[in-house]
Amino acid sequence: MIELSIEDNVAEVVLNAPGKMNALDEQAVMDLGKAYDDAAAAGVRALLLRGEGRGFCAGRDISQVDPATDDAYGYLSGVVTPVLRKMAEFPAPTFAAAQGAALGVGLGLLIATDVVYVADSAKIGSPFANLGATLDSGGHWLFTERLGAHRTLDLIYTAELMSGEEAVKAGLFSRAMPADELLETTRNIVGKVAQGATGAFRASKELVANIRDQRLGLWLATEEENAAQGRLCKSDDYAEGFKAFQEKRKPVFKG
Repeated sequence: MIELSIEDNVAEVVLNAPGKMNALDEQAVMDLGKAYDDAAAAGVRALLLRGEGRGFCAGRDISQVDPATDDAYGYLSGVVTPVLRKMAEFPAPTFAAAQGAALGVGLGLLIATDVVYVADSAKIGSPFANLGATLDSGGHWLFTERLGAHRTLDLIYTAELMSGEEAVKAGLFSRAMPADELLETTRNIVGKVAQGATGAFRASKELVANIRDQRLGLWLATEEENAAQGRLCKSDDYAEGFKAFQEKRKPVFKG
């Protein structure tokens, strides 16, 4: 159900099991990790993740799970979290286009992606109250960080879902747009980013992750920026960017 295609320095990873809303069993999660490994090995300069059909990803595939023998911790900590970390650390800009349901592990896939565009009608939240389970795959962090404790627990206790438009207005993701424009718009943006200065983008990606995870203060973050710029100024793309500016033309970056 995991498909990978590469064209013009862009990897497109597709969750293709629309009949079950792209829900992920253990094998599918491992296949997703391999797709990211293959895309990284190919040296792509941007990656797009999307789901086929009405929904992005409804979460874990529990259709064959026996709760009496289920090892939820093993699935989440041993399988899902390592893949989410791999996605977050991908060595180029990553984008996701999410329509319909993005729940549980599906929400985690979005959390692990650099830039997320959602359909206005996407469904975001925590359906776990109906399962006797709790929100997973980083959902508590995302909601508490962006929405605060009260709204987070409101969503968890009630199992009510936010629309994509509401989620963007609340600061969860980057942009919301009509579902019929989502994929084309995202592909166009990803294609342009893939022609950019990938090394500079990677530096910003690492800086943002450090600010988020290490809670860097202003001046420590500024020093990390200074150091990153010092490394970049020795790159071919840095030289090309300055030369193109001085010659009043569009730069041609090699990534």
